[in-house]
Amino acid sequence: MAKEVNNNVQNSEAVEFTEEENFAAMLDEYEKETDNEVAIDGVIVEIRDDIVLVDVGKKSEGRLYLSEIKDADGNLTHKTGDTIKVVVTGFKNEKPIVSHKKALKKEKLKAFMDNFNENDNHLFDVKVVGKNKGGLIVENSDGIEFFMPRSQVAAKDPHALLGKNIKVSILKIDKEKESIVVSRKKFLDEERKKRKDIIQELMEKDGLIEGIVKKITTYGMFVDVGGVDGLVHYSEISYKGPVNPSSFYKENDKVLVKVISYDKEKRHLSLSIKSAQPDPWKEIEDQLEVKDVIQVTVSNIEPYGAFVDLGNDVEGFLHISEISWDKNIKHPKDYISEGQQINVEVIEIDIKDRRLRVSLKNILPKPFEDFTKTHKVGDTIKGTVTTLTNFGAFIKIGAIEGLLHNEDSSWDRNARCKDMFKEGDEIEVKIIKIDRENEKISLSQKELQESPIQKYAKKYSNGNIVKGKILDIKDFGLFVELEDGVDALIRKEDLGNLNIGDLKIGDELEAAIIFIDEKKNRIRLSVKRLSRIKEREVLNEINKDDKMTLGDIIKDQLK
Repeated sequence: MAKEVNNNVQNSEAVEFTEEENFAAMLDEYEKETDNEVAIDGVIVEIRDDIVLVDVGKKSEGRLYLSEIKDADGNLTHKTGDTIKVVVTGFKNEKPIVSHKKALKKEKLKAFMDNFNENDNHLFDVKVVGKNKGGLIVENSDGIEFFMPRSQVAAKDPHALLGKNIKVSILKIDKEKESIVVSRKKFLDEERKKRKDIIQELMEKDGLIEGIVKKITTYGMFVDVGGVDGLVHYSEISYKGPVNPSSFYKENDKVLVKVISYDKEKRHLSLSIKSAQPDPWKEIEDQLEVKDVIQVTVSNIEPYGAFVDLGNDVEGFLHISEISWDKNIKHPKDYISEGQQINVEVIEIDIKDRRLRVSLKNILPKPFEDFTKTHKVGDTIKGTVTTLTNFGAFIKIGAIEGLLHNEDSSWDRNARCKDMFKEGDEIEVKIIKIDRENEKISLSQKELQESPIQKYAKKYSNGNIVKGKILDIKDFGLFVELEDGVDALIRKEDLGNLNIGDLKIGDELEAAIIFIDEKKNRIRLSVKRLSRIKEREVLNEINKDDKMTLGDIIKDQLK
């Protein structure tokens, strides 16, 4: 019958399915097609190359395709003289065309109806094998054909179901006419009602439900709970946060879940595995405190830090800045590896936001403390330039870094570390300050060199009279440049008869050196002292030349 229906489909125009079709008329159309197909006994009288002649009575020999009496391996299942069941499917040249397979289907259909129990489950799988004016023809795994009226297809485009497997429910059985009517619509209605009842029952439950993992995706997994599939999003699998479902489960695994929501519009059931388990964050609330040292396992490493597993579905975060005292750490993998067990110190616990931060460096010896045990101000050491800035350079000395300011890099006031060094250079420096409170080291390179004042002191000493130009004027005095890179201070009280208000930058002054401090790199000058020196020189001249009178000297001074 299926072949005939398929032939009809190919040789006729497509039939449009409409809901207005009368169900009874459709069924009648189907029954008319099957009324003439009555199973009868026939005798094989001849087996030819491609056809079998079968005596069907009334001095008629039906034509049966040879393929109908062959098994899957191509061997004949009957021989001449055998009696077989056939049905007349049509006529060609006034000779009946018969089918053995359809007769067997008729017998199976009769057996199906005889064994049918109204109390049994009427749901079963079928394949859509054809269509007629009334609807679709479907077939089960035993080759039994059923009729499904258009109104029971429940599809916008029934043609799209041809060749596909679907589920149907029995709608009507007519033993007299040997016809069974099935409905996909009835099955879908029953499934919707069943799903609605199951979901209603699940939503009313507050406890745990056992489900079976049906499908795993990248965003979660579908779990069957009582015949309904719900989605466990990957963020609802573990208290650690979003995880890869396939790392924890495989299909057909049994899992305990809890219903968390149902979207009626989308018919979307959301489930949670982690909600079905004790909340580990509540467990650690009373067990952990800041400053506690705990053992953890490195579970995941990222460029910005690492996640560590506490062993109870809680993960802590170890930021890259908390891995080592080395400020130039490039990547956590240079210090730790996945799967490694390490001890860390808890530095933050936020139960509300489920955040736990830990530190590895806090339980490691502080490089600054080790450094200060073996070094002091005044020590000369070697270091490597790690970073160059506008204000200086950071120099790595062992496990710590010191700062070399531009003004401490050279006696040249215009010198800049950026122009003098490049990263990676090894240089010699002197420790000039250790700030234990802020854990900072100040360095100097110029103190390892002879200062301009030290060079100047080789040529001049206290009491020498020198000349210089005014560089800067302050309330307390003047700064005077004596030579390139050598400055001196004249305090206001040392200006003598000069009025600071009458002076300006660039003016040249003459003064006497009153002291040179090579260690502190300072020179003091005095105009007042210069006046005294000159007065003394005048007196010395008087004493040397008796013929010269005091009036002569004063006269010379007034010229």
